[in-house]
Amino acid sequence: MPRFNIHHITKYTYEGPVRDSANQIVLFPVKDEFQEVLKHELTVTGEPVIEVYKDYYGNEVGSFTHAEPHTSLIIDSRIEVVTKQRPALQDSAEKEAQWAMLEQIRWQVPYIDFLKQERFASLSEVLESVCPDKARSQTPLEAALQLRTYVYEHFKYIKGVTSVESTLDEVWKLRAGVCQDFAHMLLVFLRQIQIPARYVSGYICPNQNGMRGEGATHAWIEAYIPFNGWVGLDPTNNCIADDLHVRLAVGRSFSDCSPVKGTYKGTAGQVLEVGVSVSYENGRTTEDVVTVLEQQPSINGSEVNSYRRYMEMMQQQ
Repeated sequence: MPRFNIHHITKYTYEGPVRDSANQIVLFPVKDEFQEVLKHELTVTGEPVIEVYKDYYGNEVGSFTHAEPHTSLIIDSRIEVVTKQRPALQDSAEKEAQWAMLEQIRWQVPYIDFLKQERFASLSEVLESVCPDKARSQTPLEAALQLRTYVYEHFKYIKGVTSVESTLDEVWKLRAGVCQDFAHMLLVFLRQIQIPARYVSGYICPNQNGMRGEGATHAWIEAYIPFNGWVGLDPTNNCIADDLHVRLAVGRSFSDCSPVKGTYKGTAGQVLEVGVSVSYENGRTTEDVVTVLEQQPSINGSEVNSYRRYMEMMQQQ
């Protein structure tokens, strides 16, 4: 059972003093039979009282307000967590019976929430890549794994070409992005063939043989597969999400699972920096690891990104 020490820093720097900063944080690791949280230390600039509650999807959510004038806001989360390997996937039942089961649950809670498509003008183009009739010639698990690989092979992993404000249509046209974008595209594909799918936020923690998404919050999806339950699929790394993936929250999309979001009174200008580091029980200690802050792309910054300009030029030709 891997044990991880994860340090996650979020820092906002403002152009001038701001006040009444009201924030929502989803930084509390999931606690279940596959994930045991041994310790969680959370500190925030100004030491406000953090009220914690459970949201509609069962996630722990914190809220706080920093009322005094300040020019920066730092949210520092340190967790120690043990993860457990999940049982091997089963796929021996008749595929017709599995698709029939998905048809039966499509209007039931909670599955109905995870079948609703996000607004996506290019959905008709997706149908050319994802044919529901063809998918049903496979089992739901086979179809889900094939679509995970499709996203991995047809979308380029490039940091900085998208931001949290980027739309599905922008990602579809770019055929590029980061883990958040890969996860959203796989959600679209799976929901199109009536497999309930939910967004997962968290961290990826490989001790060696590095993977995409290290050093930042990570995102993948969970698909509901008959006789298996919720199965984690990581399209960014083309793998099953297992004991190297630490879960923070689940939801319909990124907006339900955003680690930090909020508002404040004062000047509009701000810079967001995020850093994530992982240390391991059987290797480096927490003191050996430095958490490096990296500035996060904004929608304005992404508009001048050279890769985006190149793709836009190609599409206009």
